[in-house]
Amino acid sequence: MASPIPRGLRQVLQKSPSDIVILSSLRTPVTRAKKGGFKDAYPEELLAHVLRATLEANPNLDPALIEDVCIGSVLQELGGAKAGRMAQIHAGFPHSVPFHTINRQCSSGLAAISTIGNSIRAGALNIGVGGGMESMTRNYGSRAIPTVLWPELKESPSKDSRDCIMPMGITSENVASRYGISREDQDAFAANSHKKAAAAQNAGLFDSEIVPVKTLSYDAQNPEAPPTEITVTKDDGVRANISVEKMASLKPAFSETGSSTAGNSSQVSDGAAAALLMRRSTATELGLTSSIKARWVGTAVAGCAPDEMGVGPAVAIPKLLQMLDVNISDVGIWELNEAFASQALYCARKLGIDEAKINPKGGAIAIGHPLGATGARQVATLLPELERTGQEIGVVSMCIGTGMGMAGMFVRE
Repeated sequence: MASPIPRGLRQVLQKSPSDIVILSSLRTPVTRAKKGGFKDAYPEELLAHVLRATLEANPNLDPALIEDVCIGSVLQELGGAKAGRMAQIHAGFPHSVPFHTINRQCSSGLAAISTIGNSIRAGALNIGVGGGMESMTRNYGSRAIPTVLWPELKESPSKDSRDCIMPMGITSENVASRYGISREDQDAFAANSHKKAAAAQNAGLFDSEIVPVKTLSYDAQNPEAPPTEITVTKDDGVRANISVEKMASLKPAFSETGSSTAGNSSQVSDGAAAALLMRRSTATELGLTSSIKARWVGTAVAGCAPDEMGVGPAVAIPKLLQMLDVNISDVGIWELNEAFASQALYCARKLGIDEAKINPKGGAIAIGHPLGATGARQVATLLPELERTGQEIGVVSMCIGTGMGMAGMFVRE
């Protein structure tokens, strides 16, 4: 006789008219900042492509019925508010559809999707789009990362306050040294990320989630030459020929005696992603139930010490699972953002997650980490993999600069 399904898991899997369902979840390719296919593109350009693709993927939905758009953005002026609104209207959304951005650093894309989901759950709207955009080529650097905190104050800020501007690479070193994550294990994890991403790319497993983007590319060696129109169709940071031996040859990037390198850390990247959400009852009324891909169940966020911000998923995931009364073993796929191999390994080991279930198509070490877009990119990567493998439950999680973690649960339709 089969064991009864636990109450929490049963509730998560049970369908209801009040479910927040996802009809599409798409992304641009993710490319290397300053070197890749989007080195001359603008973040609003990338967003416009993915928002237009969202409308095209849902041709039976009147865009005027969309009641809000929320986009994660970290580095842009005014949080990308003006650029994003411009992209939204250019993509074909009527100006009657409102728009706003959100910045919760590396989790901004997931935070945007969760904001739309929570608004639907609260009854504030019925249909919305959540996503993220980032051009680290154009906006990453000293202007985006402060080095002085409250210089005019006579009172010295606390250690945790000062640590909020600690370089991310040093937080990675702290996690590695405090929790015994070896250089060898970090390099092996990183090489495996590339191996999985290359295999997925070769098998066409990213094709359904990626929107090809036409853009202009300028020749840096000949600035007087006219630009060339190119079409970017795939992530260009994936290295099929990478090996643990090559990883081991790289020098530490943040500390002479450290273990975090350019190879076992996430790539600085450009990209955008977006998901269309609505209440299930609304999808039924509009005759769109056959388009439902998955449903968003809930999201949790939690804080941790700023100087080891990478442990964030290890505190956010238990909060999410407790909130939904679900166990680690109930989750079939984990999209755990690879900000650094050190923190991804720590979180997996701390929580007892089977590494075979983590990032089956590779993670940010291979694909890249366009800050504001990553959370939404992870959702776009997760949903087709749930369908392909027949798994029911997936979790997207990431650490967040200044000391936080976020985790969201999604269930295959």
